Amino acid sequence: MPAPRTVLLTGAAGGLGTLMRELLPAHGYELRLLDLVPVEGEPDAITADLADKEALREAVRGVDAIIHLAGISLEASFDKILRANIEGTYNLYEAAREEGVRRIVFASSNHAVGYTPTPRPGDPLLPVETPRRPDTFYGLSKSFGEDLAQLYWDRHGLETVSVRIGSCFPEPTSVRMLSVWMSPADGARLFHAALTAPDVGHRVVYGSSANTRLWWDLTSARSLGYEPEDDSEPYAEKLVAEQGPLDPDANPDQAHLGGHFVTDPPIWPY
Repeated sequence: MPAPRTVLLTGAAGGLGTLMRELLPAHGYELRLLDLVPVEGEPDAITADLADKEALREAVRGVDAIIHLAGISLEASFDKILRANIEGTYNLYEAAREEGVRRIVFASSNHAVGYTPTPRPGDPLLPVETPRRPDTFYGLSKSFGEDLAQLYWDRHGLETVSVRIGSCFPEPTSVRMLSVWMSPADGARLFHAALTAPDVGHRVVYGSSANTRLWWDLTSARSLGYEPEDDSEPYAEKLVAEQGPLDPDANPDQAHLGGHFVTDPPIWPY
């Protein structure tokens, strides 16, 4: 499809949103920014809650596409996840449908398959068809988002690329992250590919760089035209020296894709 000109970036004040609002304009996008809190240094950004349906209608009006990063990005109580990640995503899709926006890039997560065992050396890369096994209410909300995207494609013809993001930081900070890291530059490349590839319908892709220690199959992402250029391996020697090698059999935090979200989630409501 022709490159969208104006893209609504939700969650623009967050960590990933901050990285993308710096990198995406170089790919030719004019960004319209939205977040629950003011976006520092961006006086024209929209400050609105995903529960505010009228504000969302106005925010999406006239844009060519949406990158949806907003929501709670760690575990929280079900009520909080329901309001921000589940109802909020539904409200955004409804606003997009009502305003005729034809494509959304949805920030899904590896935590939608977090209970999947970590691949061992010699195992095949995990495909996107891996059954979903969310590790938290947060992961559950990402599974919901993928299904919502499928429904809106089948029923309304609204296309979505659901990106199961690993960890997008300037550099990896753990041995586990060597397998799931996506550099910010590769993140911008992937979002650009997801915005411009033709006839995506609803497609699920993994979001990571071309890491030597990669766990999952990037074929679906590459089919969009994504060509990752970075690899976590230059950071490996230092991280392994500090933290020890990956050992899923000895370290419960490394036994599943979701890491400590499985064994010790950041917040657990019980």
